[in-house]
Amino acid sequence: MTKDPRQLPSLLLVALQFGLLAVLAALAVPALLVLAIPMLAWVLAAGAVLLAVWALRTNRLGNFNIRPIPKTGGVLVTQGPYRWMRHPMYTAFLLGAAALAWTAGLLLAWVAWCVLLAVLVVKATLEERWMREQHAAYAAYSAQTRRFVPWLF
Repeated sequence: MTKDPRQLPSLLLVALQFGLLAVLAALAVPALLVLAIPMLAWVLAAGAVLLAVWALRTNRLGNFNIRPIPKTGGVLVTQGPYRWMRHPMYTAFLLGAAALAWTAGLLLAWVAWCVLLAVLVVKATLEERWMREQHAAYAAYSAQTRRFVPWLF
């Protein structure tokens, strides 16, 4: 049996994604320990949670994959937040990471956030290529929606 060549880049991107989140969390720890969390960080974190819950309720866990490889037999979801953006979970992840960067209040935290954005752009690009291969309707869907931010990006 031949191993899927998509596995290694998928695992590397997921490792980078969560590794960068861990870096951001570590940088925010001093502020978190004394509960010095700015109001904007609370707003970003709340937005992240709400968007993630909405996306998970719409997509269902059995159809969801943390790796950019589409699930075999998966269904293309175009309702809920997917009506306006192709990657609401990545957007929620970026919002939560921005909350940590804002809390940390360090240039290094924002550099880590920018690297995370780049990782998620690469991950989304691969996922979209593979979604087009698996779902005939994906090309039309992607032409009508934005990647991360409705009407912008």
